[in-house]
Amino acid sequence: MKRRDFLKSTVPAAILPSILNGFSMKAYAASSPLMQALMNTTTDTDHVLVIIQLSGGNDGLNMVIPNDIYSTYYNARTNIAIPQSKILSLNGYANSGLHPAMTGLQTMYNEGKLAIVQSVSYPTPNFSHFRATDIWMSASDSSTYVSSGWAGRYLDGEYPDYPERYPNASMTDPLAIQIGSITSLALQGPEVSMGISISDPSSFYNFVNGVQDPTPDTPWGNELSFVRQIASQTQQYAAVVKNAAAKVPTQGTYPSGNDLAAQLKIVAQLIKGGLKTRVYMVSTGGFDNHSGQVNTTDTTIGTHANLMTRISAAIKAFSDDLKGLGIEDRVVGMTFSEFGRRVKSNANYGTDHGVASPLFVFGKNVKPGVLGTSPVISTKAANGTEVISDNVPMQYDFRSVYASLLSDWFCVNANTLQSVMLNNFQTLPLIGTSSCRAALAITGLNDLTRPDGDQLIINYPNPFVDTTKITFKTKGGHTMVQIMDTQGKILSVLADKVYAPGLYTVDFNSGVLPAGIYYARFQNGPVQQVRPMLKVKP
Repeated sequence: MKRRDFLKSTVPAAILPSILNGFSMKAYAASSPLMQALMNTTTDTDHVLVIIQLSGGNDGLNMVIPNDIYSTYYNARTNIAIPQSKILSLNGYANSGLHPAMTGLQTMYNEGKLAIVQSVSYPTPNFSHFRATDIWMSASDSSTYVSSGWAGRYLDGEYPDYPERYPNASMTDPLAIQIGSITSLALQGPEVSMGISISDPSSFYNFVNGVQDPTPDTPWGNELSFVRQIASQTQQYAAVVKNAAAKVPTQGTYPSGNDLAAQLKIVAQLIKGGLKTRVYMVSTGGFDNHSGQVNTTDTTIGTHANLMTRISAAIKAFSDDLKGLGIEDRVVGMTFSEFGRRVKSNANYGTDHGVASPLFVFGKNVKPGVLGTSPVISTKAANGTEVISDNVPMQYDFRSVYASLLSDWFCVNANTLQSVMLNNFQTLPLIGTSSCRAALAITGLNDLTRPDGDQLIINYPNPFVDTTKITFKTKGGHTMVQIMDTQGKILSVLADKVYAPGLYTVDFNSGVLPAGIYYARFQNGPVQQVRPMLKVKP
């Protein structure tokens, strides 16, 4: 049986833990979109992407807190809102601030090493943890089931015929590494897994120190020992990883008792050790805070504050370590969570599953700043009663973030990019120096920040009963106008084509839609704006 067929027909978890003498590793198939794009060795780059998964659905409104609409934010979640006086300020940007536990990321922002992308989601979001995670990993539409991941598809294109002729003289190292117990679809290629997984930091250090996890003296244990023996004879990555780790005996200081920091420490060690691995994935959980999100007497502490401390301290320590090791020019990282939380808190001092949430892109080479506006929280008066939307509407599709990193960090060309991403998504100005493109039409995030009162999309009348006219202003090029409900479902696409620069008006007939809040989303290249609209009863 050929090696490729053997790997395709065997359960990865059963084979790969044996590769590293108890170092629990799992291989990821090449079906992941990202992995496919990274696998064809057509691009000469030493760039590395580190993906941090925040499992459970993070409350983005209490992570990146809107100062400019603070009263609306506070009124929607009085029992968990962060006091405005405790919000961490961001140099040169007054509209938003960070959770008071995130001093590390505040420092990184002020040093120009952090970008914040507001209100990230996708059309018609799914609120199941499992399905939503698959959508983020595969970069598929919510109604489409895809067995490959975005990173896997990228790597499959960069490294053809993997794994049959790998490792080889030009690529001796794993294509991707995931640290953590969750097997990620993102690294799955079209046919086989494009990476390996280290189950936990303890296993990693057992491995590099030559500690072998014992097997029980049972038929099952004997079979496990045999599998380990066969795998160790056929798998060459074990020695490569161990040798890379051995080259870095000293690193910076990481916070103890922080699982994310422990994983990122390994990533920094392997990058400095010389691995050519392009993609690393790490994960940390605990974000499904339906209750007890904050301390009832002090909302700045509690479960969510502990999570914010974990993220901030781990990323800051990782950033400092990369700088100390002399490799910060090579690394960009991003965070994501499978969905956000509701605008309104519940009676149990928690939040329920919601639509959009901000994410971070970090590193020396990012374009620092805030992309997008504070979340749209509509508070229109309807028939004498205030109506507050219970979901943050999407400003940016998460696949635009992926497309931007592939295009501007890994230098993926336009044709390959569309194949990897399964569609054509807008690219955003997230990468600064060392960009693959000589010159970007948008020079920085500040170019996307609209002055107060600069409306790119408006509707009249608003409120409306049945129909309303939507007027939008485009700079030219591909322009889209979508109508969404408060659950993020796309109800209508009123414009989706290339326009000449100018002002245009289209009609929206709401038909049988019930009275309530709706959103008109405008997108013109990397520029977007969301307009809340209110339908009222006649």
